[in-house]
Amino acid sequence: MTVAPDGSVIAGSASSPFVYRVKKGATTAERFVDASAEGPGTFFFGQLADGAAGTLWTCQLTPTPGSTPVKRHTSLRGFDLKTGKEKLRWDLPGDNSTCNDFAVGPDKALYITDTANAKLYRLAPGATQAELFLDNRLLNGVDGITFLNGVLYVNNVSFNKLYRIPVDAAGKPGAPVDIWMDAPVKGPDGMRAAGGKLFVAENGGGRVDALTVTGDTAHVTVLKDGLKTPTGVEPAGDTLWISERGAGKVWSIPMPK
Repeated sequence: MTVAPDGSVIAGSASSPFVYRVKKGATTAERFVDASAEGPGTFFFGQLADGAAGTLWTCQLTPTPGSTPVKRHTSLRGFDLKTGKEKLRWDLPGDNSTCNDFAVGPDKALYITDTANAKLYRLAPGATQAELFLDNRLLNGVDGITFLNGVLYVNNVSFNKLYRIPVDAAGKPGAPVDIWMDAPVKGPDGMRAAGGKLFVAENGGGRVDALTVTGDTAHVTVLKDGLKTPTGVEPAGDTLWISERGAGKVWSIPMPK
């Protein structure tokens, strides 16, 4: 889920081949992207409105026919943020991948998580093909990704972890640094940064949290609990949007002070 500069809320479906848009002030969603021609079982994960580039970034997942257990070919897709017209498509390497989420860095590049293969990719500004940025076993299960004060953070949905990814002056990443959280989280999923904090959706814990990071530790503040598989959060001005996959809805709360 993401919020465009015009206030539209955009959400991908994890059970159908569509991305939906709710225009500012509207209460019903319209189809914005239709990928039904991609094959049966196609669905979407992460969404990111890149206002500077005028692009909606999204992860598309399509099952490989006849594969047992199911394998998926996944693609990073970019669409015009106003019209929905396709601008870019990049297929992740390998026979089974999970393009999951992404974030725009201070260098204007797009950083992409591959949950199934413990990898991060980087799409340079203006490029049409992403390159491998980091391959590390600690990233097996990597999901949410964001930059807080110019520093790259990722979470791990499988092992309930939060990591900082150090990047040197030449842009080369180092090994993930474990950030100790002072309360347990379960299934950290979508993650965004605003106001000096990380906001995280716990798909297994049914909560949305704010994380205050100090060095290699993070204080966990529960903002909302009792949710049905929340998978995304999006700070937008004085509002924090939440996507609740288990309830099939997107809604908001006031941004915590």
